[in-house]
Amino acid sequence: MATVAVIAIIIQFLAKRAITRSMNKLIAKTDRGAENRAAERARTIGALLRSSVSALTFIVAGAMILDQLGFNLGPLLTSAGVVGVALGLGAQTIVRDVLSGLSMLMEDQYGVGDRVQLLDVSGVVVNVGMRITTVRDDSGVLWYLRNGEILKVGNHSQ
Repeated sequence: MATVAVIAIIIQFLAKRAITRSMNKLIAKTDRGAENRAAERARTIGALLRSSVSALTFIVAGAMILDQLGFNLGPLLTSAGVVGVALGLGAQTIVRDVLSGLSMLMEDQYGVGDRVQLLDVSGVVVNVGMRITTVRDDSGVLWYLRNGEILKVGNHSQ
C-alpha cells in the first residue's frame, strides 16, 4: 500500500516536471513580439495539464490501494459512473465553458491586452481563464463573460 503511494507521488512529480519543461521550451521558441501571448497560453495549458495529471494519479492510486485492502471495486466503479453521469448533466455549462476556453486558447483568438468585441461588450481583455474571460470596457466597467457564451469574436489587435 505504501509502495503504491510512493510510486504515485514519483509519477506525479515526474509528469508535472515534464509538463513544466515542455511549456518552458515552448515559451523559449516563440518570437519576442508574441512572447507574452504564448507565455500566457503555455502557462494556462500547463496548469490544466498538471492538475489533470494530479487528479488522474490520485484516482488510479486510490483504486489500487482500495484493491489491495480487499475492497470490491465493481460496485464502487458502477456507483462512480452513475454519479459521474449525474454530475455531467448538472455541470454541462461549466464543461462547455471550459472546453470553449481551451479552444480559444489553442486557436489564439484573443489574449490579455487585446482590444476585442465579445458578445455586446467592447473593451480590453484583462484576463483569459479556462471558464471566464474578463474584459474592461471604455467606461471602466469590468465584464465577466463565460467562454461558452462567446460565439463571435472581433479582435481589433490582430
